[in-house]
Amino acid sequence: MSNIDRQLFEATTTSFSYKIGVFGVVLLLLWIGIFKFTPTEAAEIKPLVLNHPLMGWLYSVLSVQGVSNLIGLSEIIIGIGLAYSFMSPKTGLLFGAISSVLSMVTLSFLITTPNTWKIVDGIPTTSFFLVKDILFLSVSLRVVEHNRKISALLILKDNEQ
Repeated sequence: MSNIDRQLFEATTTSFSYKIGVFGVVLLLLWIGIFKFTPTEAAEIKPLVLNHPLMGWLYSVLSVQGVSNLIGLSEIIIGIGLAYSFMSPKTGLLFGAISSVLSMVTLSFLITTPNTWKIVDGIPTTSFFLVKDILFLSVSLRVVEHNRKISALLILKDNEQ
């Protein structure tokens, strides 16, 4: 077994913790994405989207439910793409990057939405629904790193032959 083959084997043998992390993000993206198709969630996210400088314009083109459906569909597609990343490093690179952007946009709601931060018993608090994206961002970036390494090794292996 060549050095590249050994490295490729090690890179593609993902750890249990990596699989659990990606599975957790996939599960939550699918779950949250499906929930976006409900009127309750559409109303809940409206203040977040409406106050965002890059997204608020969506309400001039789509209804409240339409915007929520679009976001939900995006989350579902990203979740499926991340799940497929176990079988395709190129897909992993793409959807890891897209998922990272999604997480950063969600985290930016903490800055762009009025009254997101509150003081409760002297402690600053916010919506934990938004804060979860710190972990999503970490896992998404790990998906990018993991699949970039595999892709690079596959290119080296192709050049070796």
